[in-house]
Order: sequence, then structure tokens, then C-alpha cells
Amino acid sequence: MSLTKRIILSAVLIGLGVAGRVLPHAWNFTPLVAIALFSGYVLGLRRGTALTLVSMLLGDCLIGFYQPQLMLAVYGSLALAVCLSLVIRKFEHPAMTLLSGLTASSMFFLVTNWAVWQFSPWYAKSLSGLLQCYVLALPFFRNALMGDLFYTAALFGVYEISLAMWQKRAQRLQAKLPNAV
Repeated sequence: MSLTKRIILSAVLIGLGVAGRVLPHAWNFTPLVAIALFSGYVLGLRRGTALTLVSMLLGDCLIGFYQPQLMLAVYGSLALAVCLSLVIRKFEHPAMTLLSGLTASSMFFLVTNWAVWQFSPWYAKSLSGLLQCYVLALPFFRNALMGDLFYTAALFGVYEISLAMWQKRAQRLQAKLPNAV
């Protein structure tokens, strides 16, 4: 992919990530996990991680920052989601994309809610407090899972359709080339 295309794609993904957090939306129905998976797949781990974290940081600049330990859990979970793009890249199958999206959503839920339990005063520091934290977060997980799967399907679907269109266009141009000579 050319530098110009990478810059445009990065700007679009960062804009989508920020807009997905700033504009009105259902709780946790955001494109961030999908952006992490997709940017890691298309741009590589280093660029994908940087893009995802910049998108989060810009969003946080607009909506406000929160407890540093929780931010670390959120940002770290998204960086781990970028790493799951290696699975998608290795197997190149829609089922693996879906499985990676489910895994990233679940990992995000487990890590960030553990951090809420650990670092906030809202829950008893016991097994029952941890379970209460996870149970009360289930409605947010449902929304996050739906958002993650929706945006993952949209990003990867548009990407695959675009690739197919470009290949057809290139084939048509090649077919016309011998006739022009």
C-alpha cells in the first residue's frame, strides 16, 4: 500500500474512532476494537497500535480523561486487540475475523472490568465483589460485542469489496490493453 493510501486510511480510521466515541451512541457501541483489528491487519502491528492509541487519546481529549489505572487497562486491551490481527492475517478466513472480534471483545471486557473492580471503590475487594462487577457490566458487554462485530464486519467487508473491485478494474484494463496496440 502506498504512503498516500496509508495516510488517508489512517486519517479515516482515526476520524471514525474519535467520532464513534464523541457522537451520541449506545453505551460501549464503538468502533475501537474493530479499528484495532483492522488497522493491525492492514497497516501492521506497530502502525495499527499507534493509530488505535492515537484515536483513543484524541477521543479522551474531547470527552475527558479518567483514572490512570483504568486508562492503562483500556489502552492496553486495545493494543492487545491489534495483536489479534496476526491471527486474521495468518488464516485469512471470515470465521477467524469473527473469532478474533469475539476474543478481542471478551478480553476487553475481562481486563477493563477487572481494573474497575481493582482500582475503584465501588466493589468489595473479594471474589463476590469481582463477580458483582462482571455481572453489572454485562449490559455494557452486550453493546460492546454488538458494536465490535458490526464495525469489524463493516471495515473488513468494505475492504474486501474494495479489493475485489480494484482487481476487476485491473483485469478489464489488462484485457483492453492488447486491443489498443
